Amino acid sequence: MKTNKLYLTAVTLIILAMAACTKEPNAIVQSNSTSDQINNSAKMQSNNAANLSTLQTPLAPVNLGLAGDFVILSKTGITDVYKSTITGDIGSSPITGAAILVSCSEVTGTIYSVDAAGPLPCVVTNATRLTTAIGDMQTAYTNAAGRSNPDFLNLGAGNIGGLTLSPGLYKWTSGLIIPTDITISGSSTDIFIFQVAGTLNMSSAVNMTLTGGAQAKNIFWVTAGAVTCGTTSHFEGNILGMTGINLQTGASINGRMLAQTAVTLQMNTVN
Repeated sequence: MKTNKLYLTAVTLIILAMAACTKEPNAIVQSNSTSDQINNSAKMQSNNAANLSTLQTPLAPVNLGLAGDFVILSKTGITDVYKSTITGDIGSSPITGAAILVSCSEVTGTIYSVDAAGPLPCVVTNATRLTTAIGDMQTAYTNAAGRSNPDFLNLGAGNIGGLTLSPGLYKWTSGLIIPTDITISGSSTDIFIFQVAGTLNMSSAVNMTLTGGAQAKNIFWVTAGAVTCGTTSHFEGNILGMTGINLQTGASINGRMLAQTAVTLQMNTVN
């Protein structure tokens, strides 16, 4: 009897030991599998982050070429109600210099004309420089207007009064109005491009304010229709207009007015 009991006990211990050995490898495999999953997940997240970093490239500025040397540049003339204060070079081409109606005393800079018919005695005749600048202006407009995949589409349904605008590409498929003050916020290297398929109208006494180091030279308003800045309003940035740019009485701009038709001034400050 004792022998049988000892035999049964020994057999039981052997079976239990074999069962334990069978379970142990499975536990190890499971542990390794979990570790592999964690490592693979980490690798996937790392790869995704790298892909996002590659895709999120900064918005490239608009190359103005020689047009960037002008604070006012137009194709069909510059009209003026005395006295405006203009700091920077101005010019018009291919129309005759007789269509540049500002006086020498209003401009701190050079007045360029295609002929000697411009404001005397300060006009500088340089048709070649103007032709190049006008060509660069049109190229810049085409480039800026052709930018795709906007960050903001039809923001405010075409009314951005009271908003703070961050860097990026904006697009409106119709006109744009600015009835109240706006803020443009970004760093000194951030780029802002505003594509407007219609007109751009800024109400009287409305101001644009730059914050965070944002610079007017990095802001581009690309408009298919006319741009009108109301009386005593203040505008910031480069206007690339397919048609006219009109500053009403006492309005001011820190930037450039580059028009494929005319620029109209009425006792304005242009820097």
